Amino acid sequence: MEKSKKAAEDTKYSNLIYNKANYYEKATEKEKKQIFEFAEGYKTFISECKTERECCMEAIAQAKSKGFQEFHFGDKLKSGDKRYFVNRDKGVILFKIGSLPLEEQGMRIVVAHIDAPRLDIKQIPVYESDGFCYLKTHYYGGIKKYQWVTIPLSLHGVVILKDGSKVNINIGDKEDDPVFYISDLLPHLGKNQMAGKATDIISGEQLNVIIGGLPVVDAEKDKVKINVLKMLYDKYKITEEDFISSELCVVPAARARDVGFDRALIGGYGHDDRSCSYPSMQAIFDVQNENTAMCILVDKEEIGSEGNTGIKCKVYEDLIDEICQALGANSRQVRGRSICLSADVTACYDPNFATVFEKRNAAIISCGACMNKFTGSGGKSGSSDASAETVAKVRSIFDANGVVWQAAELGKVDIGGGGTVAKFIAQLNIDTVDIGVPVISMHSPYELISKADLYSMYKAALAFLK
Repeated sequence: MEKSKKAAEDTKYSNLIYNKANYYEKATEKEKKQIFEFAEGYKTFISECKTERECCMEAIAQAKSKGFQEFHFGDKLKSGDKRYFVNRDKGVILFKIGSLPLEEQGMRIVVAHIDAPRLDIKQIPVYESDGFCYLKTHYYGGIKKYQWVTIPLSLHGVVILKDGSKVNINIGDKEDDPVFYISDLLPHLGKNQMAGKATDIISGEQLNVIIGGLPVVDAEKDKVKINVLKMLYDKYKITEEDFISSELCVVPAARARDVGFDRALIGGYGHDDRSCSYPSMQAIFDVQNENTAMCILVDKEEIGSEGNTGIKCKVYEDLIDEICQALGANSRQVRGRSICLSADVTACYDPNFATVFEKRNAAIISCGACMNKFTGSGGKSGSSDASAETVAKVRSIFDANGVVWQAAELGKVDIGGGGTVAKFIAQLNIDTVDIGVPVISMHSPYELISKADLYSMYKAALAFLK
């Protein structure tokens, strides 16, 4: 009797309390099946698309299969059009023209990035030392350098030859491919190494990739290097000088895999931020929209969104202006009435490292995509800090469409922090708020997410765009 009375009291006041809900506990059996099915397509995507160029090409291929046509500046547009725009093979913008007046409704925009932390190959990278041939690297984005040694690596990217022809490189991910490797010091000789700070265990200049060990017999010196260069020329017509006009990187050679006996989690390289870009892309494909809807997949977020393929590039503003002009709308008015989800991952509460989180305001695994009102560091430095009105509008959309989501911030105050592209979109006079998948071991070679949070991100983007 007392128990039922207590349960009634709890129910009576439950609408006053904010509690995060585990998506798996709330989902029906049908929805659980959808969660797991959606994850299969995603695992294939991040296993096969490990650079921004590969993600861009796959997005274009999928867009074409869904009836999207390429857009060029000057093209005419009308309600119902499905178009895509490519920025230098490193970014793609997918958009659908809605039936509602653009000046009155603005656009619904989701932005995610398709670059990820990695090791870029330097422009003069090949050298030989004591029986090994190496490639010199320069790390891209924020990494813990010691995590990148003694793991199998694959080589991806493009080499542009003098005549302008492009050679695509993808070695190390197929079962019968060779892989590449960065060595570490054995513990028997590592006393001094282990006594230093973690940041000094491996230096940036020690991230040298072993690519060969077989010498040619008829060369006077650099016998292993010459053999490697000869193999590259025989297969790809690449000379050492061609590395100067290349964009090559090494990334983990592992495929995305289910984690745990229950297969509820996914381990893989590049969850940041492909666990947001893939659901956003699928949402723009699937949405039946009345608003004009746009999905931007962008490069260079991990190094500050710089250059002509990062979100700071004026091409994204120009494209919005071009769409408005094609539809006879005032672009300044449209931007002022638009709203954007900056779809980027956030830190997931990790019980192994609980002291860096303020748990009440931390993203909890499998409780859905996470809304971050602000990012930045310290006193919110580097954050656009979404308005209460924007947050209210987005949460209303999510709740009305049955999206399981949560609110959080990135770690304790003054512990660290991070940023997204939100502030650059906001600078265009577009209301913007961050939403993303919680990630364990972010920026490591093999990150961890929940399938439930991945699917929640898809449902959030779908609800928002429509």
